[in-house]
Amino acid sequence: MMKKKTQSVIDIYLAWPLAIIAILLLGDIVLWLTEPRGALILLPFILIVTAFALMLYFTRQSKLQGALQAYAIGASEVHTTIFDEMPMPYCMVDEHGNVLWANRSFREIAGNRPDARNILQMFPNIHKEMLEEDDIILEIHSDYQDRKYLVDLMRTPVTTEDGSAPSMYAPDLKTIAVYLRDETEETALRTKLDQEHIVIGLVYIDNYDEVREQIEEVRRSLLTALIDRKISHYISSVNGLIYKLEKDKYVFILKEQYFSRMLQDRFSILEEVKNVNIGNEMAVTLSIGIGYGADSYQKNYEYAHTSIDMALGRGGDQAVVKSNENLTYFGGKTQTQEKATRVKARVKAQAFQELLETRDRVLVMGHANSDVDCLGASAGVYRMVTELGKRCYIVENTVTAPILPLKERFLQSSDYPEDMFITGTQALQMVDNSTVLVVVDCNRPSIIDEPELLRACKTIVVFDHHRQSSETIQGAVLSYCEPYASSACEMIAEMMQYIADGIKVKGPEADAMYGGIVIDSQEFTVQTGVRTFEAAAYLRRCGADITRIRKIFRENFRDYQAKAAAISSAEIYRDAYAFSTIDPKGLESPTVVCAQAANELLNIRGIKASIVLTLYNDIIYVSARSIDEMNVQVLMEKLGGGGHRTIAGAQLREGSLPEAIATIKQAIDEMIKEGEAS
Repeated sequence: MMKKKTQSVIDIYLAWPLAIIAILLLGDIVLWLTEPRGALILLPFILIVTAFALMLYFTRQSKLQGALQAYAIGASEVHTTIFDEMPMPYCMVDEHGNVLWANRSFREIAGNRPDARNILQMFPNIHKEMLEEDDIILEIHSDYQDRKYLVDLMRTPVTTEDGSAPSMYAPDLKTIAVYLRDETEETALRTKLDQEHIVIGLVYIDNYDEVREQIEEVRRSLLTALIDRKISHYISSVNGLIYKLEKDKYVFILKEQYFSRMLQDRFSILEEVKNVNIGNEMAVTLSIGIGYGADSYQKNYEYAHTSIDMALGRGGDQAVVKSNENLTYFGGKTQTQEKATRVKARVKAQAFQELLETRDRVLVMGHANSDVDCLGASAGVYRMVTELGKRCYIVENTVTAPILPLKERFLQSSDYPEDMFITGTQALQMVDNSTVLVVVDCNRPSIIDEPELLRACKTIVVFDHHRQSSETIQGAVLSYCEPYASSACEMIAEMMQYIADGIKVKGPEADAMYGGIVIDSQEFTVQTGVRTFEAAAYLRRCGADITRIRKIFRENFRDYQAKAAAISSAEIYRDAYAFSTIDPKGLESPTVVCAQAANELLNIRGIKASIVLTLYNDIIYVSARSIDEMNVQVLMEKLGGGGHRTIAGAQLREGSLPEAIATIKQAIDEMIKEGEAS
């Protein structure tokens, strides 16, 4: 084929003079018709040129062809030599991985070892399916004989121009070019560099003042010294450097190569510091925020600040690790301690009041499928805003059965305008630069009632009592999140007492807010502190009618039957975890019944946590409850949900109820294995 191709090129090259002679002859004939004498004079010249061209064509053709072929052969030999002497290991393999040809560098690596005859045996992470792909171009990191290689695979068809194959290959052979790049030293240097990266951490004592108040003044310095010693010794054990910023705040740095020790022991300092006891009844707890993996020390410090805020927002007694890829949580086993002071509530209330001075309109919104706490907190914000002389609207797209009786009291009262409640679409039409969006009882954008409002409003305020997760509302100018609070209504009730010299709450608002506290605290049995009762007492003085609220919250017979059926059919997993499901047929609010059943299952002796599920509107709703032996917030976060340490939930949009139960059981097993549950 090469000979035929060369012959064709030479024929075309040598035929050009003959074509020119033909043109000259044609011109001479034309000249003969007009000027015969001139044509005769030109004819000898044409004959001489013709003779020379014919001689060249017939006598020089073979010599020129031979010279070109000799050059081609020489070039091919040079090409082969270059490939063979190329310092990069190179070989050709077939679709089965068999080595067809290899250069000297590849042969030196392979030696005479039997596995070197097949690339699949040399590199086990290269599979036959990879070699069978069309237009294969792959980069694979692999090991061979204690060396690390980047293996480049490239499909190389071995065919001639007309589609035939050279005789040295089979007609249907498909070959792959394999290049090896030794990256052993590069990988070692990269690993060493990664290990030298700096990890920055912050340590806060959650309840420093509260613990000190429980012991005698003369022993408080000893308490501080013992805490300092434990924290310093822990950081020193991983070759870290620690510095005390304030009486209850520390910053530390260490190399990334030692950070793995802290991950392996799952931040044992969280449990060690609880053993500090010199007469204090309350255990000392820490919050740890760590940042690493960024391109700069400044960025790692920002990560550490984000982590410590997250740890505090989740209730403390835990470590949060943030890299440029993800967030990881450790600990969180201790019940959140209530802060004795209400300074924060006063500061946030005053900040909210100052913010409203330059705004004209407020939109209040909670989570989708609003509950009593959400409605009550919205009503409380409505009262604060209107008392300050500003227009306020409550955004609700759907009205659930539990809140309908309370909402009807607002709608039927002449004290409230007809447009007190609006839809998300109506709210979007009102948004301008002077609009404030207040989000209550929620800090996760994915479950908010009208997500478009978050993008439309420039000024956002968040009031929430749930523990923070990795998904939070970004860009809020004012955020007040307290996981110790029983409910959002409790937080709003405290703030109301510091706005405009105190606000006189009207009856429907007092009932809604009191109901929110009762429901979320499970009648003052969960997440309940002194401030919870103080908020309830304040609302009671404002006119909250306990009897009327109890009548509103009475269950209908069908809901009671469904709850009883769920309890009677419950499955006990690992002798400590109760699972059950709710049939949503005929129920006004299956999710509420689901939560109620989970609460009831906790009354069974020996149950550490209860999980009840229901499939409603093609979504699996999960309600998880515990008393003090398990952090169900961490459990639900594994399913994409969240909540409190003792009250949490999740929504699953894929799979069936049995699959969801199996997934939760697997998550419980993982928590037990990691020491987060027992």
